[in-house]
Order: sequence, then C-alpha cells, then structure tokens
Amino acid sequence: MPREVINELGTVVISDEVIATIAGVAATECYGVVGMASRRLRDGLAELLGRENLSRGVEVNVEGNQVIVNLNLIVGYGTRISEVAHNVCTQVKYRVEGVTGLEVVAVNINVQGVRVADDR
Repeated sequence: MPREVINELGTVVISDEVIATIAGVAATECYGVVGMASRRLRDGLAELLGRENLSRGVEVNVEGNQVIVNLNLIVGYGTRISEVAHNVCTQVKYRVEGVTGLEVVAVNINVQGVRVADDR
C-alpha cells in the first residue's frame, strides 16, 4: 500500500518497494552482512540475492505513519551475529526514517545463513 505525503506543492507517493529497497541497501552496507536472502527457502537452503534484487529479501508493513521492516540476511562467518543485527537495525531505522519521513517502529532480522568469505 503506497504512502502519500501531501504538502502545499503537491503529493508524494512512496511505494512499499521503495522502502524495501532503501532498507535493503542500508542493510547490505553494514559490516558482516554478506547479502540478502530470498524470503522463501528452497529445500532449506538460503539463496543469496544479487544487488539488483535487494528488495526481494525485505518485507515492509506500513500502517499509517509507522513502518515495520523484516529483513532476511546472510552474514559472514566469524562475525558476531548479535552485533551485526544491532548495527543493521540501527542503520535501517536511520536511513528509512531519514529518506521517507516515516517512523520505523520495528526492524526484524532473520539470519538465513552464514557464508565463508572467499579470500584465498
């Protein structure tokens, strides 16, 4: 459901897809996040999404001026998952509120997998 902001100059409509993309970009820029995972698990395996599909790993629920963001992430092996999740929550809340003007009341993170870095 698109969100409308009306001011003296006109109307701005913000779709859920835009909010999901903002949240996805903010999440993948955080240290320890390897990428986004698809919302649907196939055979118990998380599918790593490319940069062009960042919003597919994000679910957004908008109720009035309040937003709930659900993220499906793949984190890097050796990182502290609780710290990565805290950083992602803070960054997503800051970015979505700053860009859209909507209040983020919750950022829920589902860690779908752990990936070993290919630094050999």
